[in-house]
Amino acid sequence: MSADKKNSEIEDKNMDQAEAITNKDATDDVESEEEKPLFNSGILASLFDKATKVGVKAKRDQSALNTEEIEKKARSNMSNPEGVTPPHQLRLAFLGGGSFGTAMSNLAARNGCDSTLWVRNKRTVKSLQRSRVNKKYLPGYTLDERLKYEHDLKAAVQDKDIIFVAVPSSAFRETLRNIRPYLTGQSIVSLTKGMEKDTFSLMSDIIEQELPEVNFGVMSGPNLAVEIMQNMPSASVIASDSEFLRHAVQSALHSVFFRIFASDDIKGVELGGALKNIYAIAMGMAASYNVGENTKAMLLTRALAEMSRFGVASGANPLTFLGLSGVGDLYATCSSELSRNYRIGNMLGKGMSLEAAIKKLGQTAEGVNTIQQVHEKAMKLGIYMPITHALHAVIYDDQAALGVALHLMESGFRSDVEFVMPHEYSNEALNAKITAGMPDK
Repeated sequence: MSADKKNSEIEDKNMDQAEAITNKDATDDVESEEEKPLFNSGILASLFDKATKVGVKAKRDQSALNTEEIEKKARSNMSNPEGVTPPHQLRLAFLGGGSFGTAMSNLAARNGCDSTLWVRNKRTVKSLQRSRVNKKYLPGYTLDERLKYEHDLKAAVQDKDIIFVAVPSSAFRETLRNIRPYLTGQSIVSLTKGMEKDTFSLMSDIIEQELPEVNFGVMSGPNLAVEIMQNMPSASVIASDSEFLRHAVQSALHSVFFRIFASDDIKGVELGGALKNIYAIAMGMAASYNVGENTKAMLLTRALAEMSRFGVASGANPLTFLGLSGVGDLYATCSSELSRNYRIGNMLGKGMSLEAAIKKLGQTAEGVNTIQQVHEKAMKLGIYMPITHALHAVIYDDQAALGVALHLMESGFRSDVEFVMPHEYSNEALNAKITAGMPDK
């Protein structure tokens, strides 16, 4: 073959390729005008492809994640707050072997504190010492080997720096009276969320009544015990008038996966933890009717409005309810089936009686008692709390949940955020409408 003929064939081939590329570009232009794909840039497409590969690899390697190693390395880079006693020097007692008391005592032990978990039942203590598993409340989770267990109350609280009380609200006052003879300057921190039946006393009120000379604080936040045991990143709030106690609690419980924030609004932090249980029952009940996301969002935000409204009437700062102990705890409790109050509401919504639901739960659901307490208090003070009143009508007055909900939807016009645009409404009138089963006009 001659050189001229060979060169001619190469030129024809190159022209065909160029024409094909031109036609393809034209076709691509038409497609891009019609479809306009999101990643039509080579750079963006490349980045998206890399991100996808990284995400797949991370998901594939997730099972190999060593949380203990992460925690060890991160803690070595953490410094203690200035002027705070190092965690290993703090001697702590945790009263109450429920899920949250157990989780917090375990966290303190992991942080190097001298941590003792007190449980009333001697047989349970022996089981914990033998297996290091709280089989009733946190089955499947092995507790830190440094955590101590005690059934003798005097031995548990003597010579401690801080005593954390995590018993049900119904046993809180009795527990304080029982430890009173053994107190020699220890601080008290309440981990209990709720109100005392018949007195409407918060746990801080009971501490002031029973132990008036004691330095105290309250802890509250979106703290589902199972997630804490799983090393899911979580946070809580310690509220106290004592800066030293706030720092001491932060030092004892702060870890790579658990952060403690401080507040001096004891009433607001405590009310957030107590009131959210009401709305967890409401959300669980709503979920049993398969409501949509709009309904859930409406219920959640109107619940927050009720909480802040009640808080202000009780002397709390309304801004506290925008934090972890308010909207944070409200969201976690109202959206998780790990929440005892959510589960109670869900069972009630499916037609189960209150007694049967409590028996099936097998644990304390503080919201049941709180509904009654807050309903009566709100009626007395004239605080507008329609969701709470509606739940009371369903649970204690045997009214149909759907009918009460419809009456709520028809109950007149109001402003959204009353701290921005105030409004007035008669609480007595609302209750009369619910009781009579008539829509508001």
